[in-house]
Amino acid sequence: MAEQTGPAPMDRHETAMGLGPLSIFIRKLLNRSRLSTLDQQALANLPYKIQNLDVGTQILREGDRALVCPILLDGFTYRYKVAADGGRQIVALKVPGDALDFQSAYLHTADHDIRALTPVVIAMVPLRAIESLAEDRPAIARALLVDTILEGSIGREWLLNIGRRNAEARLAHLLCELYYRIDEIAGAPLDTYEVPITQEQLADLLGLTPVHINRMLKRLEGKGAIRSGRRLHILDLAELERISDFSDIYLHRNNVPA
Repeated sequence: MAEQTGPAPMDRHETAMGLGPLSIFIRKLLNRSRLSTLDQQALANLPYKIQNLDVGTQILREGDRALVCPILLDGFTYRYKVAADGGRQIVALKVPGDALDFQSAYLHTADHDIRALTPVVIAMVPLRAIESLAEDRPAIARALLVDTILEGSIGREWLLNIGRRNAEARLAHLLCELYYRIDEIAGAPLDTYEVPITQEQLADLLGLTPVHINRMLKRLEGKGAIRSGRRLHILDLAELERISDFSDIYLHRNNVPA
């Protein structure tokens, strides 16, 4: 597949929206970091190869030595670990705009697996190119660090969610998080949101059985918070927030420095 690069330099009044396929990634970084026009253009000009992958495709395997960082442009992926008995725990969900594996630039052996949750479009960016750009541009280095720290913040909240919340609150909290993470990169307010996760995947994510997940979905549906079926739709975000006592502090939304 031929290598693609970003477009020609943009006018200084343009935003990340005009920076080609990597625009969604740059826009996500801009939610929490200040990047000059030149910084944004430098990110857009990173070398990359576009790949379209089917649902279930393995993107990264534990033990791999990664040379590229996949950046998710469309669709959803998940990070997971597998226990010795074959049990799977989903430890992260990735949404459009997320980089899937910054850590391999510095930790050279993958310690997790990543798989496509839905059909996805990803940009495969050489890790060495990202590392070089961070070395040359301090604002970009900071933005990548902030993004990595945010991932840790979300991971801490997931530990709390699985360890201390009851099943109903656990599921409601996850749905609130997904809503806000998608709303951040949607470009327009969301009235409802379709969650592309199966009951089996929710069970692997929340540490519950599929039967328990089914009961909790019916309970939330009975309260008018969601509509379930072949696809899960969030209908009443306020009710989900009430059930889970949701606070978005850990998402650090719009945390751009003054």
